[in-house]
Amino acid sequence: MKNPFRNLKVLIIGDVMLDRYVTGTIERISPEAPVPVVRYESETLRLGGAANVALNVAVLGAKPILCSVVGRDSFGKKFCESMEVAGLSSDGIHISKKRQTTVKTRILAGQQQVIRIDREDTFALRKKEEQKILEKVNSILEKEKIGLVIFQDYNKGVLTKKVIKNVIRQAQKRNILTAADPKKKNFWTYKKISLFKPNLAEIRAMLPFVVGTDAKSLQKAGRFIRKKLGNMHTFITLSEHGIFTDDGKEQEIIPTRPRAVRDVCGAGDTVISVAACALAIGKSAQEAARLANIAGGQVCEKAGVVPVDFAQLQREYSENK
Repeated sequence: MKNPFRNLKVLIIGDVMLDRYVTGTIERISPEAPVPVVRYESETLRLGGAANVALNVAVLGAKPILCSVVGRDSFGKKFCESMEVAGLSSDGIHISKKRQTTVKTRILAGQQQVIRIDREDTFALRKKEEQKILEKVNSILEKEKIGLVIFQDYNKGVLTKKVIKNVIRQAQKRNILTAADPKKKNFWTYKKISLFKPNLAEIRAMLPFVVGTDAKSLQKAGRFIRKKLGNMHTFITLSEHGIFTDDGKEQEIIPTRPRAVRDVCGAGDTVISVAACALAIGKSAQEAARLANIAGGQVCEKAGVVPVDFAQLQREYSENK
């Protein structure tokens, strides 16, 4: 069967990171402090943040083009090497002397996370680097027939107000669908975005009234967002309660099915990837939300940051129609 995503080219802009997993065993408590001693066994690196969005887009069969910033450091080199191994181009990656590569190190004992260590810079891009990213984006938009732009924001500084506004404006000129997975800092900057996909916690933090998981409360939130942003679609992810969709005409809560949740890391990356790509190929908001719901649930059943399994997604979607 023909893959409906195979002709879709997706430009992804946002914060990238490496998810580093250090695994070991705990055999004793340290004599120096009341903390466990983890005996090192192995270490793995996985692409995270906007790079995980790129992985998900690639798994669907579409072509991802990633624009972001990493540091001129050993982890920046490892990031680009990991991109190459995954079959992703690093042409849109700017190597910065002014920033360090974001790395989230998780120390694991068996399946239990003992501690997480974040190595990162969170200040906004300096003007010269901001311009470098915009030049890369504009070059890609000129050369490639992009059908979708995804903003993946982790508040690490790549998505400045100028970058967001400029790219949305350029996409609008070309009638390109846009989608954003926002964070608090630039939450209301995504004006005229096609798909706005916050989660419930973000909505509760940013709206001036209490938002519950009932239809009436979410419909009120959807109306408020549309008035502020003038967006086409609002998807609010509700964890185990599913996804609320609002396309300006219909509002619906798409329920999720019960799953054995193992790790929620990267689920948001998967949801925005699948939902936005589905809308870009002409799926309805309800169909896109159902696909994204299934995809997000799948990755929550697996340990660590992993992209969706496309064959499994197709199978589950067909079974749940």
